[in-house]
Amino acid sequence: MPLQLGLKAGVDDRQIADRLQYHPDVFEFHLVEQNVTPEGLKVLRDKIQYVRQHGVTQIVLHHPMNWQNRHLELSMSEVASPERYRFLWQSTLDLLELAQAESVQLLVHGSYDDPIEELTAGYAHLWEASQVLFKRMDYLQKIGGHNIVFENSISPLFYYGNPNLDQAIFAKNYRLAFDISHCFIKLHGDNQALMQSLKTLGPHVHHYHIVDSMGGSHDGLPLGTGKINWAGVLPLLNPAASRIYEVQLKDQNDAQEMIASHAYLQQIADSLKA
Repeated sequence: MPLQLGLKAGVDDRQIADRLQYHPDVFEFHLVEQNVTPEGLKVLRDKIQYVRQHGVTQIVLHHPMNWQNRHLELSMSEVASPERYRFLWQSTLDLLELAQAESVQLLVHGSYDDPIEELTAGYAHLWEASQVLFKRMDYLQKIGGHNIVFENSISPLFYYGNPNLDQAIFAKNYRLAFDISHCFIKLHGDNQALMQSLKTLGPHVHHYHIVDSMGGSHDGLPLGTGKINWAGVLPLLNPAASRIYEVQLKDQNDAQEMIASHAYLQQIADSLKA
């Protein structure tokens, strides 16, 4: 049985045309701050409808990672970063409204991999920042309902792979996005711990980022070129979840590394059934 094909692109017409030639089941829009201006949101709505008209059944909006070249940390202090804080919330609420109107998913990062001093700016310590983060995620889950998912990173604030934290996240009933390479990197290349985290969180995972890694840093490798045990990982993926290949491309207008990754995973799937 063919695996689900998920591809990622910006709102650029050349990128969209390149991805659509492969007839993906899932399309994830990688957004930047310009895409969440009033005009940018109108364009984005048109792109969502265009992609859907071309047969894509599942669409995900990846919230902008940065504002003025700084990460949009969901836990950030309003006092420490007032303008960035306002942009974070305005963009999140605007995108959530669009996601609900268009019946698509909004992906929000629980955290990024900023230095501790950045994560704790405006807070007494990391624990306080963590408490703020989870309260904000609780709020977004409440208002976002079935149109929001939260992605892990290698940040100490929101990551997967620690059994106790995984259980706590599971108990929150969040709708999760699972970036496999992020978990693998956080676990310093431990495949067994990665697979345990996939098992624990699987029932609450609604979207996956499929990407390989050597397990040392954020390298975004095509599948089969890193150290992740895909034969062990593949059976643990929630079959009801969407997925995309989030690998680094040599040319953003050419999805060949994503397509090669899909072919590799399909080969793994076929061998497991043989």
